[in-house]
Amino acid sequence: MSLRFRLIALVIAALTISLALGGAVTLVNASRSVRNELGAALLVAGQTVDNAVRQLDTSPHPQQDLDDLVASFRGNRHLRVALTTGTADEEVQPASDKTPFGKVPSWFIRLIRATSVTYRAPVTIRGQPFGVVVIETDPRNEILETWNEVSGSVVVLSLFSGVILPLIYLFIGGALRPLRRLTTAMEQVGRGDYPIHVDERLTPELARLRDSFNRMAARLAVSDADNRRLNEQILTLQEEERSEIARDLHDEVGPYLFAINVDASNMSRLINQGRVEELPTYIQSITDAVQHLQQQVRGMLSRLWPVGIAEFGLAESIGGLVAFWQRRYPKIDYQINIEQHCEALDDSLSTTIYRVVQQCLNNAVRHGKPSSIKILVRHDADVGKVIVEVMDDGIGIKEGPKMGYGLIGMEERVRAMGGRLAFSNHADRGFAVTAAIPCPASPLLAETSSSEAAQ
Repeated sequence: MSLRFRLIALVIAALTISLALGGAVTLVNASRSVRNELGAALLVAGQTVDNAVRQLDTSPHPQQDLDDLVASFRGNRHLRVALTTGTADEEVQPASDKTPFGKVPSWFIRLIRATSVTYRAPVTIRGQPFGVVVIETDPRNEILETWNEVSGSVVVLSLFSGVILPLIYLFIGGALRPLRRLTTAMEQVGRGDYPIHVDERLTPELARLRDSFNRMAARLAVSDADNRRLNEQILTLQEEERSEIARDLHDEVGPYLFAINVDASNMSRLINQGRVEELPTYIQSITDAVQHLQQQVRGMLSRLWPVGIAEFGLAESIGGLVAFWQRRYPKIDYQINIEQHCEALDDSLSTTIYRVVQQCLNNAVRHGKPSSIKILVRHDADVGKVIVEVMDDGIGIKEGPKMGYGLIGMEERVRAMGGRLAFSNHADRGFAVTAAIPCPASPLLAETSSSEAAQ
């Protein structure tokens, strides 16, 4: 059931309960009122008849006086009066009221519980019995009056409900219409249509909901754009990495494989010619080529995955990374400072640190033309973070602090660990990258830090 019909059902239930309670109270009060009204009428009529009967002894026309006494009750709404004598009977019926709501139902009469009460006044004239005046209460008119009141209240309440319920229906529909708009907007967001904005004028309560939705949609749109951009950058980085691996395979591995093939052919030729004494030279050449290939493959594997962090530790892995570039750029002065207790960091944090250093080294040696590169990894116990700093004295980025794919990739790695990445660029004075990554509490790290503090 929709919210609109639930609210209307709640209003109907409240009106029904109010009507039931009001009807019950009305019936209780009406029953008491009818009994009191009939009792008072019977009491007054009895006193009137008693006074008239006592004066008959002095009346010259007692029969006429009795007839006039009975006739005086004509038009009374509550009493039925009858005179019974030895020769004739005379009776006066109460006047009947009219009702616009029809005959009173029997169940309503039973609920009022008003019964007829009879009072008999014997008549004696000069000591001789003459007859009896019978007074009987008749609750029909009082019950009819109560029925008219209750029926009128029901009619008024029905008219009120007939007017107010459509108004409530329309009002609730108007109040819920913005919610339907918000629901439609949320469905669009659920389908991935994030650039959506709701501008309808709403009540203060719904306005806060609208503003929160707009902020959420805006943030989702920004996040979606960032994800698309990062996916494109990841694809670009993958292609660059593949191109670099292909270039290394072509430039480093290919020539040595060709050389091994040539040496093997020469060895086969020498064996056929019986010149066995010349074979050691070619065997040594093949051995040197294979060793070189092993070094190249090991270097490419370390770039693809930091093999050795779990086995040898963070410092040795970064040292192997520096050795890779040192063989290619021997003129650069590499300075490594990794605090000892940083070896106790978990694998995910160590891998992130390794990747940050790896990317910084790639950027520095390829683009910065530095003469020295400094690598610092330390644990700041006061803030509970690991600080990674890579600084070089190269040419920096001349076109300004523009973030390339490498820096963006580093920033995403650090952000995924809950950290922050900052960099400073000074043209002709070098480039520096600083990453602050939260460090989860580790018993081994705490023990190592305590030992160093004690020393």
